[in-house]
Amino acid sequence: MKYQIIGETLPVVICQLEGGEKMITEGGGMAWMSPNMLMETTSNGGVGKMFGRMFSGEKLFQNIYTAQGGEGMIAFASSFPGSIRAFEIAPGQEMIFQKSAFLAGEVGVELSVFFNKKLGAGLFGGEGFIMQRISGRGMVFAEFDGHVVEYELAPGQQIVVDTGHLAAMTASCKMDIQSVPGVKNMLFGGEGLFNTVVSGPGRVWLQTMPISNVAGALKPYFPSSDN
Repeated sequence: MKYQIIGETLPVVICQLEGGEKMITEGGGMAWMSPNMLMETTSNGGVGKMFGRMFSGEKLFQNIYTAQGGEGMIAFASSFPGSIRAFEIAPGQEMIFQKSAFLAGEVGVELSVFFNKKLGAGLFGGEGFIMQRISGRGMVFAEFDGHVVEYELAPGQQIVVDTGHLAAMTASCKMDIQSVPGVKNMLFGGEGLFNTVVSGPGRVWLQTMPISNVAGALKPYFPSSDN
């Protein structure tokens, strides 16, 4: 499979497949394709994996596209202004994505739910609690919100991230949720009550425009349901 990512603000990834090669995506992920691409909707792993995908922000069913009778082409477009990144997944090279980041991938890629191990962090950490774990083998494409900044963390090195800005990290990283210190900071600082702390070793991808922040900024401009 060969691919090309085109566009900066609203990107699309165009995949060129050999005959018989397959791609998986969520419903609605396909933008355009050649006529010989056959679609099949599947649970892709049974009930357990279906609900695991649901909790990680994806849909219950996935679509598998197969190039029939020769080479095929299929394109997957971003659903929000941002970035599409490609990752090569293999045993020992798993990735952790934000909710709903999975765009498409080769059929050897597996998607499951990733929970923060600390219950307190889960109850109060917001979006950083439930994420997506990508394992298996193959190429996967993820869509992130806004521009993406990458950091390589050494063993024990940490970075503190405002909730929602963590787009992805290698599975070798660890994450925790910590409260903002000081009652005045928590109540009047405007930065929320909790931050995500990512510890190395590993690589982390941060996004500049989380869709949740955009929704919050636009909310005052929408009519109230009480009016």
